[in-house]
Amino acid sequence: MTPTPLSGIIPPLCTPFRDDFGIDTDSLRRAIDFQLEAGVHGLFILGSSSEVAFLPDAQRRTVIETTVSHVDGRVPVLAGCIDMTTLRVAEHVRVAEEAGADAVVVTAPYYTRTHVAEVERHYRLLRERTGLPILAYDIPVAVHSHLDRELVLRLAEEEVIAGLKDSSGDEAGFRYVLQGRRERGLGSFAVFTGSELLVDWALELGADGAVPGLANVDPEGYVAIHRHVRSGDLAAARAEQERLLKLFTIVDVAPPHRMGRGSAALGAFKAAMKMRGVIADAVLAPPQLPLSEDELARIGEKLAEAGIGEGELA
Repeated sequence: MTPTPLSGIIPPLCTPFRDDFGIDTDSLRRAIDFQLEAGVHGLFILGSSSEVAFLPDAQRRTVIETTVSHVDGRVPVLAGCIDMTTLRVAEHVRVAEEAGADAVVVTAPYYTRTHVAEVERHYRLLRERTGLPILAYDIPVAVHSHLDRELVLRLAEEEVIAGLKDSSGDEAGFRYVLQGRRERGLGSFAVFTGSELLVDWALELGADGAVPGLANVDPEGYVAIHRHVRSGDLAAARAEQERLLKLFTIVDVAPPHRMGRGSAALGAFKAAMKMRGVIADAVLAPPQLPLSEDELARIGEKLAEAGIGEGELA
């Protein structure tokens, strides 16, 4: 396996829907352009921010094919191949390969409880079935298991996986992986944080990049953090991160007694994208719930506070 070089800011793109819950491909293309114009270094589709768990297979294929075609090789496209079992994931990997994705992103299996040895077999079997680079995706809040860091490093050494997207919330574990990569000379193994709030810290620590959901709303901010850290201007990186820290509170405008965390966070991202003129509608895949008018107004206020104006659809 020759891994695709991956680094920088790779936003996990939201999936725009029409009112009938079909994929709004016009808005998807506009969202892609919005990201590329901001200078992002890649795009990750069909992850948590893409509502991958809610998408039928045909819609997943539409998202991959539309994105790969529109990006047209300008940046790498990473496709989430996320499902309950190895054979189901292998089918998604095949579709991603056929569509022309540059890499695939894969969680541990879920629904049934898995042992670390079974998670290892999962990745090894997928490695045998594809020539695409595989990034392991550690997101225990969604799949209910935390990737073992020693397993991650061993699979990296043996070139089973080409990278890691860490959305575990385990900052110490993330640091151990970076230290292990350095000590074992795994320079081509790409390590990304999935945090919106610690991007400056992760990059300073040696991470290759970030996959922040809030970049759907403000990609320029995250690209700026990356640029500042790489140039050594850590004070500027911190200032930009702290501005985004305040903007991230849009995910808290909907109270937890009214809707789930996913509806609140993704609803806020999409509402802000609509306000910025990026997508036509803020529809969420069912059974997620829409935000109220009062909640939308508060998001508009937070955008203004962050120095982001509202736009119009092109």
